[in-house]
Amino acid sequence: QVQLVESGGGLVQPGGSLRLSCVASGSGFSIIAMGWYRQGPGKAGELVAGITSDRDRHTNYADSVKGRFTISRDNAKNTVYLQMNSLKPEDTAVYYCNAGGYDGNLNYSNYWGQGTQVTVSS
Repeated sequence: QVQLVESGGGLVQPGGSLRLSCVASGSGFSIIAMGWYRQGPGKAGELVAGITSDRDRHTNYADSVKGRFTISRDNAKNTVYLQMNSLKPEDTAVYYCNAGGYDGNLNYSNYWGQGTQVTVSS
């Protein structure tokens, strides 16, 4: 089992910045990738950014956030971050942390955090 706890959401003005954090805890599970998803009001959920756990730390981003958001991780702290700059009202959403990986029996699972609200408004 893996528990994911997000923090860092809040209210920010357009053009402002926020940094989201997600701490993973648990045992018997090997995380291979983590990411951030979001769901805005009246919108479908979307992948915002993802990062692999290997040495290369491959990243990918939604087109809508490229150049503004940066995902990073600290494996020693089992933490993934999402630095969000130049925020826009359309970034308003609940942001969810996700972790995917394998247990000791090589069964793949996805885990989700509880979500953190990000509101961009003047």
